[in-house]
Amino acid sequence: MPRPRTARRALVRALPVSPAVVLLVLFLAGPIAYCAYIAFTDLQLTGQAESSFVGFDNFREAFQDDAFLNAVWLTLVFTVVSSLVGQNTLGLALAALMQRASKPVRTLTGGIVITAWVLPEVVAGFLLYAFFRREGTLNAVLDWLHLPSQNWLYTLPILAVSFANVWRGTAFSMLVYSAALNEIPQEITEAAEVDGAGGWRRMWHITLPMIRRSIGTNLMLNTLQTLSVFGLIWVMTRGGPGTRSQTLPLFMYEQAFQKSMIGYGTAVALLLLVVGSLFSLVYMRLLRTEV
Repeated sequence: MPRPRTARRALVRALPVSPAVVLLVLFLAGPIAYCAYIAFTDLQLTGQAESSFVGFDNFREAFQDDAFLNAVWLTLVFTVVSSLVGQNTLGLALAALMQRASKPVRTLTGGIVITAWVLPEVVAGFLLYAFFRREGTLNAVLDWLHLPSQNWLYTLPILAVSFANVWRGTAFSMLVYSAALNEIPQEITEAAEVDGAGGWRRMWHITLPMIRRSIGTNLMLNTLQTLSVFGLIWVMTRGGPGTRSQTLPLFMYEQAFQKSMIGYGTAVALLLLVVGSLFSLVYMRLLRTEV
């Protein structure tokens, strides 16, 4: 007799979250499942009466495609440079400096950084395109300083778009780390100062261990966001020159909508989803590990 009562109690507890579960199934799990099915077909946008199941052919073709492997490499470079190193390090540095800055400096710095973050991706892309182009702001400053200038979007396109992503996304890391640093008890820092610990030793032995979970959470969110960046790169370089800044989202768009190979493009999107899931699992594993 207790089993029906237990089942009834579990059903009653599940009722409040059932609308959210239904919405997730309809608008998240459902589309992902449909995309997973399309990835195993030869579906095309034009010139095809019906699609057929091709198994793992799309995935085999991807790993034999030099353009795909180039996109994977550039995606890793873009993610490491702009997210793991750029946004994470600069965000932590700004948060730490703002802890000791005066209120006017904190307000001004926070306003400038957050303004870059809230700008639409297309607007930010045009601003950074104007900054890096041959006749842009950066070269004007270099010419004024009598330093050599160059066409940054042609010579170093992946680093240019990485810097653009750092400029636009650092505010999120700064806010996360500012909140984490405010939670560190002041007496711990003061005791370390009394014991003669310098700024770098306090940062390495006290601050970083105490905000470890915030670091892991920030890295996970930043990595997932950076893996899906499309508009910023598209506006600045369209993946060029050639394919020298073509990350996986741009490669997927080219295959699916410019070359009309929906099945192949969806297979690439599914691989990108798998990469993001692997990053998430690694970060979640690190978050469960004690210092």
